[in-house]
Amino acid sequence: MNKSELRLLYKRKRAALTLAEIARCNDLLLIHFQKLPLGFIHCVHTYLSSMQLREPDTAPIIRYMEFLNPELKIAVPSINSYTGTLEHFYLDEKSTRKINNFGIEEVHEGLPVAMATIDLVLVPLLAFDRQGYRVGYGKGYYDKFLSLCRKDVLKVGLCFFEPEVVIDDRNEFDIALDYCITPAEIFNFNK
Repeated sequence: MNKSELRLLYKRKRAALTLAEIARCNDLLLIHFQKLPLGFIHCVHTYLSSMQLREPDTAPIIRYMEFLNPELKIAVPSINSYTGTLEHFYLDEKSTRKINNFGIEEVHEGLPVAMATIDLVLVPLLAFDRQGYRVGYGKGYYDKFLSLCRKDVLKVGLCFFEPEVVIDDRNEFDIALDYCITPAEIFNFNK
């Protein structure tokens, strides 16, 4: 299937999940995340999960990472609709949040993040394939962002569903994940 078909399919699949199923999936995602061979992470970049979009919840993963490193820096994206890119801010007690035009919470004002400081990115996605390529929401924000990250940045996706065999219309701008975690297993694309 192509990306447009997969977006429709996986939005429907997410919408069909009950709140209990989502809670169970989030618990399993955290358990599998704790098994990743991450090393020491100084700065993690994460999307702020939307329950309206029924996205995997990144909050328990961030809490786990903060437990491992109380000095952990947390970076979050903010969409710049004028440039079609993401801006990045630290999430802390001084940052202010807002809901953007897509219904996604983001930091409105905060301390900008130097891209070179990011060690790990939790990448939002709707679906992924067995080669580690993902289907996002279709605007290309994350592929642009990931192309600017350090080459050794770990790219980790979270998905409630198992992978597709292949995304038919991948292109040269698509960037593969290093790992994708589902409730059933961890997919390692660095083998």
